[in-house]
Amino acid sequence: MIRLARLAPAALLAPALLAAALPALAADTYRVDPDHASVVFKVKHLGVSYTWGRFNEVGGTFVLDEQNPAASRLEVVIKTASVDTGNARRDRHLRNADFFDAEQFPEIRFVSKRMSRRESNLWEVTGDLTLHGVTRPLTVQVTKIGAGRDPWGGERAGGELTFTIKRSDFGMGGMLEAVGDEVTLYVSLEGIKQ
Repeated sequence: MIRLARLAPAALLAPALLAAALPALAADTYRVDPDHASVVFKVKHLGVSYTWGRFNEVGGTFVLDEQNPAASRLEVVIKTASVDTGNARRDRHLRNADFFDAEQFPEIRFVSKRMSRRESNLWEVTGDLTLHGVTRPLTVQVTKIGAGRDPWGGERAGGELTFTIKRSDFGMGGMLEAVGDEVTLYVSLEGIKQ
């Protein structure tokens, strides 16, 4: 009896110690570092060459859960007014109602619904892409580039993805005779652990 009484507090304490240790195993949440995130795109012009551009304002968050990949999440937010093709006149045109209509639709947003790991650094992400007021499902492959400590004592992780959409699927069907329908996007994200 005495021996059991001595074990009982230890037995009661074990679940509490386990619960205290669980946050160390919990998912890691990262805020996208806008200074180290890039969204670059290319689209055909007149069917003879590609015009390249980028968006200068990119943000979002991602959660990486190595123990339970299904609990991982990704959200990317791009400001449409930050479109930059290196030509001020063209950029003004891209911001107007013929294309992004940045005043009415200030953001492009991708929100994951499901994430699964395919290989150690390759993830499949299914979610909703909202562009120009239209939301459509999208599945992309995300390659985790790396993770580690930065020189300032924080932790970072990053990855990249490439995908192609049809702008007409999102109500951006203007000037299809001049500007291609298919747009390829290259997204590179670096996040700071929160």
